Amino acid sequence: MTNSVLLILLLVPVFNLRARPQEPDSLLTEDIVTEEVHSPRKATIFSAILPGLGQAYNKKYWKIPVIYIGFGTIGYFISWNNDKYQFNKTAYQHLVDQDPETKLYEKIEALIYYDLNNPTHFENFKDGLIKRQDYYRRNRDLLFISMVGFYGLNIVDASVDAHLFDFDISEDLTMHWSPGMVNLNNDYYYCVNFTFNF
Repeated sequence: MTNSVLLILLLVPVFNLRARPQEPDSLLTEDIVTEEVHSPRKATIFSAILPGLGQAYNKKYWKIPVIYIGFGTIGYFISWNNDKYQFNKTAYQHLVDQDPETKLYEKIEALIYYDLNNPTHFENFKDGLIKRQDYYRRNRDLLFISMVGFYGLNIVDASVDAHLFDFDISEDLTMHWSPGMVNLNNDYYYCVNFTFNF
C-alpha cells in the first residue's frame, strides 16, 4: 500500500505537466546584423553600365573624376585628329578636282614652299596631303582603341578594388627580421629569423 501511494505521488507531477509556451531566448532572438558581402560582380557590372559607378560602389570616390578626365582627354584628341583628317581630306579633294572655286588647300601653310604649276611640286604636295590624311586617321583610330581600352581598365579597376575591399591593411600586418644562429649537428650557422604578424 505504501508503495502504491509513493508511486501515485511520483506520477502526479508527471501528469500535471503541460506544454506551456516557452519564452524565446533573448540571445537567439536578438537582431542579428548580417554584414553584406562586398560583391566584385556588382562592382564590375556597375562600371560596365556607367564608368565610375563601380568605383562609387567601392567607396573610391576620388577615382571618379580621374576616370572622366581620362575619357574627356581621349575624346578631345579624337575630335582634334578627326578635324585635321577631314580638313586634309577635303583639301586633297579640292586640289585634284580641277574646280577653281574650291581652294581649301590654300589654307595649308606649307603651300608657300610649293609651286603648283610645277608638276613635280604638285605631285609632292598631293603626296603630302595623302600622308597627312593617313597620319591623322591613324591617330584617330588608335585613340578610339585607347578609349575602349580605358573603358576596360575602368571595369578591371572596379573589380580588383572590390576583391580587395575587405583586405586587412591594418598596422598589425608586419614582418620583422633579425640575425640569429642555429645549432645543427653541433655546428653553429648564421641565419636570418623572420617573424610575420597577421
